[in-house]
Amino acid sequence: MAERPKLEFFDNPHPERDYCVTIRCPEFTSVCPRTGQPDFGEIIIEYCPDKSCIELKSLKFYMQSYRNEGIFYEALTNDILGDLAVACQPRWMKVVSRFTPRGGITTEVIAEYKSKDRRRTTEDGRQRTEDGRQRTEDRRQTTEDRNRKTK
Repeated sequence: MAERPKLEFFDNPHPERDYCVTIRCPEFTSVCPRTGQPDFGEIIIEYCPDKSCIELKSLKFYMQSYRNEGIFYEALTNDILGDLAVACQPRWMKVVSRFTPRGGITTEVIAEYKSKDRRRTTEDGRQRTEDGRQRTEDRRQTTEDRNRKTK
């Protein structure tokens, strides 16, 4: 495996908010480890940042480091996810690799990471899941509070 350039990050400007960042790398290339032929595809990275965001110039050099490497689609998709998730520690991340047809067959590989600490506390002290939904207990409590006020 080739040595990868160092990924760089910057502070999340809104760590209190859940939002999704989508990065598309439409000119991704690697090499088929069986045939030695080039593989062309698109890598799509989606993530909900926690404390840091991915710096794009360093990501570009990181992606280019796969250019001459013989690697299967499944391995590279999971390697990219692993490298980014360990370094960035997002709340959630998904990497999708879509490769152009070879012999009439297309391949898409999806790998996903979810933070172990998926619950976030809102300003009102309620717990929310990673996707922003209120926890069931908090929803129940809110409904009970609302019912008491209307009586």
